[in-house]
Amino acid sequence: MISPNSYGYNIVMENFINEMSWGIIVLACLTLGLAPFMPEPHLVEKLRMLFKGTLSRPIDWFDLLLHGTPWVLLILKAAFTLKGK
Repeated sequence: MISPNSYGYNIVMENFINEMSWGIIVLACLTLGLAPFMPEPHLVEKLRMLFKGTLSRPIDWFDLLLHGTPWVLLILKAAFTLKGK
């Protein structure tokens, strides 16, 4: 069986994320990742729905993906940075 790493996919993703600026990722987390700010961020609402099992409409899944992506990038960048040290 051929693993994805044998083709270098993981290395390409790691290099792509490492080349991203910390400032851009943090800015994306603080704006898109937390929008709308009132009454609560969509990400919090969608995670609550996910854990309750009520995340069923396609727009809710899209919102979770849209507002969660900056946070996933931040976690991956931090992990790759710590791995490199």
